Amino acid sequence: MPSNDPKPLLEDLLKNIARIERYVSGLDEEGFLLDDKTRDAVERNIQRISEAAIRLGPQAEQLCPGIPWPDIRGIGNLLRHGYDRIDPIVIWRTVQQDLQPLQLAAMLALNSLEDVEAPGPDSDR
Repeated sequence: MPSNDPKPLLEDLLKNIARIERYVSGLDEEGFLLDDKTRDAVERNIQRISEAAIRLGPQAEQLCPGIPWPDIRGIGNLLRHGYDRIDPIVIWRTVQQDLQPLQLAAMLALNSLEDVEAPGPDSDR
């Protein structure tokens, strides 16, 4: 069920992207492929990102146009139910190519939401 407040979900997206970045810091593709713990941790955080995308519902497309939300939602389903068919090279490429645009879009959306809620200089708040 989509949340009415997208801010915590966008924050979850950003938190999980930051964790993934921390986990893969200093690794190249070969190192990632050889490190089962890191691969497992990255996959779990991608699942969380996918779940946040599901909970954002149609707001995701409105807040962050141009992001492949159906793919983000779908990868979580694959990680949950098709875990035995996961190609770690696809996960690596996802981390290397897809997380940065999502991170930027989520940051911009979060900033715009905060700007809307922030009282202006002429506000009585």
